[in-house]
Amino acid sequence: MHRSGAPTSTPTVPNLKTAPDTAVPCCERPDAGPAVGPGTGDPVAVDAEAPVLVDADVPAAVGRELERLLGERVAGAAALDGVFADDVAAPVARFTLGGGGRKRSQFLWWAMRACGGAGPETPAALRTAAALELIQTCALVHDDVMDGSPRRRGGPSFHARLVARYPGTASPGTTAALFASSAAILAGDLALAWADDIVAATDFGDAAVRHGVLENWRAMRTEMVSGQYLDLHGQATGSRSAARAIRTACLKTALYTVARPLALGAAVAGADPRTVLDLCAAGRYAGTAFQLRDDIEGVFGDPLVTGKPSGDDIRSGKLTYLVAIAWARAESRPDRAALSVLERALGDPDLTEDRLRRVREVLRETGALAAAEERIERLRAAGERRLDAAALEPGPALRLRTLLAAVAAPTGPARPACAAPSAGAAGASVASVAPAAPAPPTNPAAATARQIRPVGGPASGRPSGTTADRSSR
Repeated sequence: MHRSGAPTSTPTVPNLKTAPDTAVPCCERPDAGPAVGPGTGDPVAVDAEAPVLVDADVPAAVGRELERLLGERVAGAAALDGVFADDVAAPVARFTLGGGGRKRSQFLWWAMRACGGAGPETPAALRTAAALELIQTCALVHDDVMDGSPRRRGGPSFHARLVARYPGTASPGTTAALFASSAAILAGDLALAWADDIVAATDFGDAAVRHGVLENWRAMRTEMVSGQYLDLHGQATGSRSAARAIRTACLKTALYTVARPLALGAAVAGADPRTVLDLCAAGRYAGTAFQLRDDIEGVFGDPLVTGKPSGDDIRSGKLTYLVAIAWARAESRPDRAALSVLERALGDPDLTEDRLRRVREVLRETGALAAAEERIERLRAAGERRLDAAALEPGPALRLRTLLAAVAAPTGPARPACAAPSAGAAGASVASVAPAAPAPPTNPAAATARQIRPVGGPASGRPSGTTADRSSR
């Protein structure tokens, strides 16, 4: 069956670089809602790429798809209003095109390929992956507003760029910061709307396939929002529960970052329910390890490597598994000195580097750091076992194994953080939008012997389900 991945209407898409700026729980089946019919209003043409070419560099292929899709949308925004296009629409496109490792897209693509997807499924997979990248833009822009984070991906966050662009007071009682935060919320909403529009207008070629994709898409959005709320709730209530930290990380990160992208890829390929279940479980374990690793690097990581300030989670009082374990162990001893350090540091926006260094010492001395590392390893192994249980194509399955191992691996040495790089000026014109340099393709040969196991054979043990849970930055 032919799957075009896009409606039949295919007018020319304006080049994003030249468009005028003045033109007028993962594995539980959610309740099935009515299927959304194929869209008819999306005029973006999808150039069918041979799957073997996408295999060679998935991030670059998704970047090309994003450039096509976002070019039309930025041009449409410019036709509405040039200021809106310059301040909101074009920066959303730039942010989406210019950063991130396309982890979710790679999970989706290789799950589709591992489940037998090929040429007919390629356009739909690329469009769905592009929509995932826009969902990530929405999540990051909103997350930075909620956390008050000034930096993202090694540069100013979305709202910080707007503060720099409009430093004056717009009117009495309206500060630049309030304006920028409000505008950033609208920018995140726009990214979410664009993502939904892309998925709704995609031709999946089969009603059952479309239903499976939309079912996972709907569940993923709700899980992401609920996880973000629990994150805010934990900060507001001062919760120090390790179980609550794990639940929050599962909903906010594990399902959204790994499990649902895997399930979406499998759904695009029309995989059977058992295969979707196994991939989803493997993704939940790996996504949990991903969040725990991010918790560690948020305190111990080098901003030049992680792209965000060190200690932000401590300064915001965020409930993380790492801090919850340290708190529980300090209370059980009891270690009043350690508790005093944590009590004074958590939620203090003016936390100094010296006091942050003492927090790091407490995390080591209580054994919380070692406990988090040990749990990461257990989760990684459980995810591999669940991947082994799935009936997958061996070559793409190896790519999945390499990706799942990589999300829990450190991005750099856990050394004392150094000063963050200075913020660069943000361009505002539609014409300056350009895609990021493509990331190098995953090299399965670089996987260690420990990571490589036969795929598709009997599981070495079927782990039980868990709500256990690295937030993607």
